[in-house]
Amino acid sequence: MGRAKEIIVKVIPSKIANEFVKKHHYSGKVVPNSTLHFGCFLDGKMHGVMSYGNSMVKTKVIHYVQNTGWSEFIELNRMAFDDYLPKNSESRCLSISFMLIKRNAPHVKWILSFSDGNLSGDGTIYRASGFSLIGVNKNTSTYQMPNGEVVCSLTSSAHRTKESNGKSGTSWIKDNGGKKLDGFQLRYIYLLDKTCKITVPILPFSKIDEMGAGMYKGKKITLQERKVINLSDVVDSNATSQLEVECATITPTSHDKYTVNKQRNDG
Repeated sequence: MGRAKEIIVKVIPSKIANEFVKKHHYSGKVVPNSTLHFGCFLDGKMHGVMSYGNSMVKTKVIHYVQNTGWSEFIELNRMAFDDYLPKNSESRCLSISFMLIKRNAPHVKWILSFSDGNLSGDGTIYRASGFSLIGVNKNTSTYQMPNGEVVCSLTSSAHRTKESNGKSGTSWIKDNGGKKLDGFQLRYIYLLDKTCKITVPILPFSKIDEMGAGMYKGKKITLQERKVINLSDVVDSNATSQLEVECATITPTSHDKYTVNKQRNDG
C-alpha cells in the first residue's frame, strides 16, 4: 500500500471541490447534483476529490436494489485525482469514503456510479474497489463539439437558452455541430449494506471485452491487460481500518443534501 496509507480523507466545501474537478477531471465539468464532497490530502495538500449526490433521474435507477427508499442511495458522480498521489490511492480513498458514509449516514444503503468508456476508462478502479457491474451500454448521450468540448445531452440544460428556441439538449448539440462519441457507458453498484439485494443481472467483467468496451485512460485495452492493473490496485481493508482519518458528521436534510459538522475520529 506504500504512501497511500498516509492519505487523509475529509469532507470539503463544494466550492473547493468543484474548482479541483474542473481542473483535473477529464470532462472539465462538475455535476450540479453533487452535494457531498471528499478531499484527499497528502503532505498537507489536496490531490484528489470524490463528489457524491443524487442521481439525475432517481426514478430510473432506484429499482436496481430491492426495497430502496428515496434517500437510501447516492451516486458517485465525480472522481478526480492529480498525478501526485501514489499507486492504490483511488481505491483506498474510495474505501475510506465508504466507511465515512456508513458511519455518519447509515440510511444510505448503496452507491451507483458510471464509467465513460468512450472518454476515460471502463471502471478499473470500481472493480478493484468491490463494485458490481450491472450494465454495458452503447453511448447515446455524450457528444464532442467542434471546439473540442465534451457535453452530455442529459445534462445540457445550460445550453437551452433563448437562442435554442426551446429545443432539447440533443437537438441543440446536433444543430451546433456536436458529434456523438463512439464508445460505451458502464454502470456499477456498490452495496454499503451487504444485506441488500441487487434486482438487475450482475454481469461478469468478461462482458466488457465481449462487447468491445474495454478502455483505460482513453485507450482501448484488453481484459488481460486490465487484470494486471487490477492486481496492483486492490484495496487493503485492514490498512484502512488502521488509518487515522479526519472525517465529519454527515447529516441528510429533507432535500437529500448534506450538512457537515467536522470532528476528528480514529478509523
